Amino acid sequence: MSEAIPAAAAVDVETLGDKPMRAKEVWRSLRHDPAALISIIVLLLLALIALLAPLLSPHDPLETFPDTGLGPQGQPLPPGTPGFLLGTDALGRDLLSRLIYGARVSLVIGIVANGLATVMGVLVGVIAGYFGGVTESILMRITDVVISFPILLLCTALIAVTTRSTVNVIIVIALIYWTTLARIIRGMVISLKEREFVVASRTLGLSHRAIMWRHILPHLVPAIIVYTTLGVASSILIESALSFLGIGVPIPEASWGQMISDGSTYFQIAPWMLFIPGICLIVTVMAFNLIGDWLSDMLNSSSSSRGR
Repeated sequence: MSEAIPAAAAVDVETLGDKPMRAKEVWRSLRHDPAALISIIVLLLLALIALLAPLLSPHDPLETFPDTGLGPQGQPLPPGTPGFLLGTDALGRDLLSRLIYGARVSLVIGIVANGLATVMGVLVGVIAGYFGGVTESILMRITDVVISFPILLLCTALIAVTTRSTVNVIIVIALIYWTTLARIIRGMVISLKEREFVVASRTLGLSHRAIMWRHILPHLVPAIIVYTTLGVASSILIESALSFLGIGVPIPEASWGQMISDGSTYFQIAPWMLFIPGICLIVTVMAFNLIGDWLSDMLNSSSSSRGR
């Protein structure tokens, strides 16, 4: 047992010494995965656009232009119209401005909701896996109940009994999406708590909280990073679905899902109202998924190389 503490210290020193090399490994991995590199660039640009929305948006997203934003018969204007680069919607609002502000809504909801879901999932999974017994049974049965409901149906029911707002959409998505990560983390913790370093820590008298925080949680970080990245895409999709159904982000706030819903109504006379936000949604979700796949491959290969 006297060798356990020096061994742990050696690991920490090795980790610190490898940080510059890890940066090189990440860049080397990205160079061999152009899809992931492009996805990272796309998301960085999207985040910058969302952050600078008031500066980049040519018009107020809620402002209507009944005189210049609609055709002679009241139809939306197509892309390329002077003053409206991507055209207008059925109310004469600038589509580009609404698209920019919609990116902010989608990213904020996706990241914040998934962040809350990640915290809940990790907390439930670690506690259930570490303590086991009755605690595990209760937490896992709650998880099973939540995960057994169709996601969209449960979100619709929860939104229906609450006030429709962006905050409530975030809370509802978080309350739904923690379950999968909780089950994954629980399985990993059950395996980790039987490892020698955890047994040694218990023998040395460390508290349960210290063991979970210092010795178990760091080993969960790779899985948490991967599933959090993938979860953002799912959160953005569910927000868009709720807005498409008219129960998501409140009108008239710009949302890609709401824009797609409006575009589907005017598809025959103004197909750009449907295609433009739809393409933005597809590209964003695909970018998050590709980055999640790249992270998974990179972390798995890193673990394999260390094992050798």
